Amino acid sequence: MADRLTYRGQVESLADILDEKGLNEIEYKTADVKIRVTRFPPNTFPPPGAAAPPSTGIVESPTAAETPPEEGTSHLIRSPIVGTFYEAASPGAAPFVGVGDRVSKGEVVCIIEAMKLMNEIEADRDGVVAELLVKNGQGVGYEEPLFRIAVG
Repeated sequence: MADRLTYRGQVESLADILDEKGLNEIEYKTADVKIRVTRFPPNTFPPPGAAAPPSTGIVESPTAAETPPEEGTSHLIRSPIVGTFYEAASPGAAPFVGVGDRVSKGEVVCIIEAMKLMNEIEADRDGVVAELLVKNGQGVGYEEPLFRIAVG
């Protein structure tokens, strides 16, 4: 595993990219390490209940194996990236899914715009949309829950 000076260099490089690109958050992840650098605008704070990471620092986390949900439980579809949540393909278009809709694994449920790229987010389980957890046009963070799916 690399020493702290190596991590410091990586964090500084990520912070430089934040400044260059005008981003508020950037993340670098390998099998051994996950580094997230976040900047909050002056006089603002993360939403209540959200963990506020330091403006620069090292976050190491092991990757956990996901276990399949039990029958009759719920599952969260989470954002795989930081960006802006859109419930439809274009303004005025019908949403991809709504509460009560049945979804199949691999079905597109929303779009996350990140760095002017539109990323289709797919359901990772079969089930019924029980709850929409974010609003159209809202900024979302990495691993932020988007939908609650009733499984079973």
